[in-house]
Amino acid sequence: MSRIANSPVPVPSGVEVTISGADLNVKGAKGALQLTLHESVSIAQDDNVLMLKAAKATQQSSALAGTFRSLVNNMVLGVSEGFQKQLELQGVGYRAQAQGQKLNLTLGFSHPVVYEVPKGVEIETPTQTQIIVKGIDKQQVGQVAAEIRAFRPPEPYKGKGVRYANEYVKRKEAKKK
Repeated sequence: MSRIANSPVPVPSGVEVTISGADLNVKGAKGALQLTLHESVSIAQDDNVLMLKAAKATQQSSALAGTFRSLVNNMVLGVSEGFQKQLELQGVGYRAQAQGQKLNLTLGFSHPVVYEVPKGVEIETPTQTQIIVKGIDKQQVGQVAAEIRAFRPPEPYKGKGVRYANEYVKRKEAKKK
């Protein structure tokens, strides 16, 4: 059984944590996030450390305590440092261009793909074949990166498509005559 809920969540300087009942608000230099805790999880703040504990002695509440400890830690890291995912485009003619809250993608289709970027997420394109997704919410950053990758996932024969940086794509050999 995991004991991740037993480790404390350090709160760096510049991050303000407010606990009111089951609601947790975290404010930092990059923004603010809010989370409602489950009834079987209790939280306590001691100086610059947050401790989460299971309110009941059941297996489900200890599992939820570990889950919420990870969520709270990601909130604290997000408002202080932020999260980012990098995507790469591989293929002849595959291009990406960020224009405000839209991402224009040319992925070998007969039409360009236009992706509307949700609020709270920034997208940068340092080169035509690189996309950087940034934000304070780890789940939202990962979801946006997954949605962009889903337009053209990497295929195993030529390796063309949108992939995460440093993602390994197992290549297959073509059919032989």
